[in-house]
Amino acid sequence: MTIEQMKARKRELGLSNKELAQRSGVPLGTVQKIMSGATVSPRMTAILKLEKVLQPAMSNPVLSDREIPADGFREAGFVYGTSAERKWPEGKELQPEKKQGEYTLEDYYAIPDDRRVELIDGVIYDMASPGNIHQALSSDISWQLQNYVSANHGKCMVYTAPFDVQLDMDNRTMVEPDIVVICNYDRLKRFGCFGAPEFVIEILSPSTRKKDVTIKIHKYMNAGVQEYWIVDPRERNVTVILNEEEGPAIHWYTFADSIPVGIWNGECMVDFAAIMEHIGFLFDLD
Repeated sequence: MTIEQMKARKRELGLSNKELAQRSGVPLGTVQKIMSGATVSPRMTAILKLEKVLQPAMSNPVLSDREIPADGFREAGFVYGTSAERKWPEGKELQPEKKQGEYTLEDYYAIPDDRRVELIDGVIYDMASPGNIHQALSSDISWQLQNYVSANHGKCMVYTAPFDVQLDMDNRTMVEPDIVVICNYDRLKRFGCFGAPEFVIEILSPSTRKKDVTIKIHKYMNAGVQEYWIVDPRERNVTVILNEEEGPAIHWYTFADSIPVGIWNGECMVDFAAIMEHIGFLFDLD
């Protein structure tokens, strides 16, 4: 949620700053500074506590039309199932004795290539195929990043999904960010990236929204990702999270802004106004 969304939700709930502080556990002075705009880059821990109080109840999300295991269920686009008979297309099976939370890279690599999934802490998450707007945003953002690298003879690589990132350097997590920037070439392997990239961008879709704005924030920050952008086509805004020494700091932008890239000290700006001029018509398609 942006600060403006928080303010609107706070008014909707009829909460005072004092009541919000009491419910969230965030000090009253901090709440006042965040709500007044005096704090430009609030700490992520404070924002997450406030969001927990202010977040409206989720309506039924638009789910992907992917096959669900007979005993599985969906929550915000995630697919769960613990049956010993769970199968993916083409008849391939996951290890029958395993449950969610127990899967490893061996299971991840056993899944057919045309099935998009992520493995996070032993849990397999199904991913819907990206839509038109998602792909266009990914293409235009990565194009601007690559142009900056090329123009400045940079030693960074820009990748777009599908691109495997073995984030925790173990056998229980393999993520597929939408856009990845890697400047430490020692992390590049034949399969993808081994360890934390410097910069990660996720473009939200109905099937990945909850995962990208909750689970992945903590995963990326704890792994050492320096900068994480959450691009939200539905709200037409961008949340920028910088992994600073004092803790993650959050900045909010809209699709009308030029956004500085922190890992390059703001010398590179991603011009979302130009992107919208190029792809804006896609938002009006049926």
